[in-house]
Amino acid sequence: MSKRSSVAGAAANGAASKEGSPVNPPSIDKQKLLLSADSGHFSLIRALHLADFITELNGLCGILSLFSSMRYCLGDPTHHGNLWAALAFLPFGLFFDFLDGKVARWRKKSSLMGQELDSLADLISFGVSPAAVAFAIGIRTPVDHLCLAFFVLCGLTRLARFNVTATSIPKDASGKARYFEGTPIPTTLALDALMGWWVARGWIHAALPGGLWFAGSPLEVHPVVALFLLHGCLMTSRTIHIPKL
Repeated sequence: MSKRSSVAGAAANGAASKEGSPVNPPSIDKQKLLLSADSGHFSLIRALHLADFITELNGLCGILSLFSSMRYCLGDPTHHGNLWAALAFLPFGLFFDFLDGKVARWRKKSSLMGQELDSLADLISFGVSPAAVAFAIGIRTPVDHLCLAFFVLCGLTRLARFNVTATSIPKDASGKARYFEGTPIPTTLALDALMGWWVARGWIHAALPGGLWFAGSPLEVHPVVALFLLHGCLMTSRTIHIPKL
């Protein structure tokens, strides 16, 4: 998650740090006016800030990763080009996730809409897309589906909690939150890197590490899906505080 979410949350309450917040409150008022009063066909586009367009690129990377996973599932499973593409798009999503916050602070413009866009884009790029890659490499039993759904829902809940509590988390002198509660959702890139290693070694489908447990029963499951369960629990933890850089 980019750092501009906490910036927008502070602006929503009219708060500014003692040394000056990077937010420009009039820009938020202008955006609200454009969204509520302007009925033109392109009023939504005009209401977006530059940082919002960069956030959209984060979401685009996640969407393209999803499509690549689906193309792999529809094609020859021995050709991994689309699978590599699905994995490669996600680090680019992280790049745009960091960049939007830097641009928002540089231009001293942030918004509540930008905060929501940021969370939605993160859910696609770091929640749904990794789960789709996991499905593509063979984590596909009904129990696997439930575990992957749990992982995505944990990411959804974690992002919603951040949006709600961003203003109550202690801030530093610049107005940024001092820490994340639970692991930030972009840390799912560690799972992407692990799956990339499995693909490189050929450990996918029937060769997934740990094999298949309870094969042929309604409870058949790939034990590696427990990594997604664990990561979901870490994202929703309230006791884990990750310092913000």
